[in-house]
Order: sequence, then structure tokens, then C-alpha cells
Amino acid sequence: MKKTIFIFSALTIALLVLFQLSKYTYMSGDISIEIIIAVIAIIFFFIGAYLRTKTAKKEMIAESGINHKKIEELGISKREYEVLVQIGKGLSNQEIAESLFLSESTVKTHVSNLLIKLDAKRRTQALQKAKELQILSQ
Repeated sequence: MKKTIFIFSALTIALLVLFQLSKYTYMSGDISIEIIIAVIAIIFFFIGAYLRTKTAKKEMIAESGINHKKIEELGISKREYEVLVQIGKGLSNQEIAESLFLSESTVKTHVSNLLIKLDAKRRTQALQKAKELQILSQ
């Protein structure tokens, strides 16, 4: 967390410095405003691309331990798996419905299908079995 705060603080300071430099350069008449805007846009583009690649790597590492073959063997659909992930986050049926843009009754159907497919009686038991089968990250 400290690293993230440090990075965003450094980016904010760098941005402020860049704006001040561009203001002074523009005031002195050395450069036009279009070039200043283009430089700032290019810098933000590269920062965004860097942050996206960094988060994509984290997502790949998080998913690497999941046994996709077992998910197919159990017959768990994509949507049911999304619901299972949301259950793992500790969300209620209503919260899952809101986050996945589904009705609450659809979520209840997916949950009951998951309980049957994982041979579980409760949501916590389904999560435990999913982790044992390595279809859900620890």
C-alpha cells in the first residue's frame, strides 16, 4: 500500500512540475500550447500503458493456479464461475446480482446449480470444495 501511495504521489508531483514548466515555457514564447498538450498526452499514455501491463501481469499470476480442466469436468458455466468468485469475495446474492448485472433470482439459480455441481449443502462448503479442487484461488 505504501508503494502505491508513493507512486501516485510521485506522479502527482511530476505532473505539477510538468505543468509549471510548460507554463513558463509558454509564457516565454519558446513553444506553442499544442506541443505542450501533446507532450503531456504522450507522457500520460506511456504511464497508462505501463500501469496496464503491470496489472495484467498480476491478473495472470492470480489465475495461473486455477484448474480450468476441472471446471469443465464439473460442468460449471462461465456465469456460474463468476458467481462462485463473487461468493468467494463474501458478497450476498443481492450484491452479486448488482455487480454482475443479473436479477437476484438468477443468482439464486446459479448458486443452487453450483451447490449441486460441487456436492455442497452451504455456500461455505462450496467454497471449501472449490479451493480443494483448485478451481478457486486461495
